Amino acid sequence: MSGVRVLVGTRKGAFVLTSDGKRREWAIDGPHFAGWEIYHVKGSPADPNRLYASQSNGWFGQQIQRSDDGGKTWAPVGNQFVYDGVPGTHQWYDGTPHPWEFARVWHLEPSLTDPDIVYAGVEDAALFRSADGGGTWHELAGLRGHGSGPAWQPGAGGMCLHTILLDPSDPKRIFVAISAAGAFRTDDAGATWRPINAGLISPQLPDPHAEVGHCVHRIAMHPSRPSVLFMQKHWDVMRSDDAGDSWHEISGNLPSDFGFPIDVHAHEPETLYVIPIKSDSEHFVPDSKLRVYRSRTGGNEWEPLTSGLPQRDCYVNVLRDAMAVDALDSCGVYFGTTGGQVYASPDAGDSWSPIVRDLPAVLSVEVQTLP
Repeated sequence: MSGVRVLVGTRKGAFVLTSDGKRREWAIDGPHFAGWEIYHVKGSPADPNRLYASQSNGWFGQQIQRSDDGGKTWAPVGNQFVYDGVPGTHQWYDGTPHPWEFARVWHLEPSLTDPDIVYAGVEDAALFRSADGGGTWHELAGLRGHGSGPAWQPGAGGMCLHTILLDPSDPKRIFVAISAAGAFRTDDAGATWRPINAGLISPQLPDPHAEVGHCVHRIAMHPSRPSVLFMQKHWDVMRSDDAGDSWHEISGNLPSDFGFPIDVHAHEPETLYVIPIKSDSEHFVPDSKLRVYRSRTGGNEWEPLTSGLPQRDCYVNVLRDAMAVDALDSCGVYFGTTGGQVYASPDAGDSWSPIVRDLPAVLSVEVQTLP
């Protein structure tokens, strides 16, 4: 029977949760890197035992960790992230120029076919690539070299490149999202980039329809339809049917169209999941009820999923990288909260139960379907 491994990054370490294909009982291993912020942990689709983790600390800086045995043991690998080839500045909150500075790695995205190739999205927003298992890193400088960088500015969490999507049908096509700049696409393996934000509207910008400057929280795709993208924005849930060339809103009947994560069912490309948050100033769930919303129609029509989730006195948030789906026949959905709970649904969202409670605040959740 297939198994499942859930990789959880928290404010105070990483945890590895494992179960068989029934997903009823879970073994909990951790914390790894106790006391460190683990912004992201993700496994290689090409080798399930190859894991990468982003370890960060305000005193001691940033370190990439790698495991070659499914998270049993870890070793630090290369940590030299040097901005290459594109000097200059970006825009700070007050409009003044701010030099590019490396703070941390927000997201790690291993290659779909080679366990030694991995991409890293960092703060200040840039994209790096390693071809030797994280030993050395090189910036794909064409992204900052696009020319719009001076108009990028930090969101509340920092100016981070937090989403990396690799097109399984075209190895030269990559999508990224930056807060607060927007979404970008390359069709030549990162040599050149262009913004893909047509249709996004951000009233807080001087030009609400600007080419860049939009605070995109997360984008998602189904691997069978890589030209169809779904986006959770700073207000608005959006959809593109042309690889980001244009977007239209699909928020529909959601109680709030503000939130952070968005994901797609493993076998149903028109089934989506979001977790609405009350507002951009009140980062907790509406009406103190923790509800995942599911659309089976690609957006606009949404149903609340509540079975097993707290429906009173709940004030948690779910961050942008803290939702994932597995690839078992009955698709499993997982998410972690800032209250330290990790919830799992083995039936595509119909019912939920906590895998674990009382972890540190959860920053990221990823899942591997194991042979």
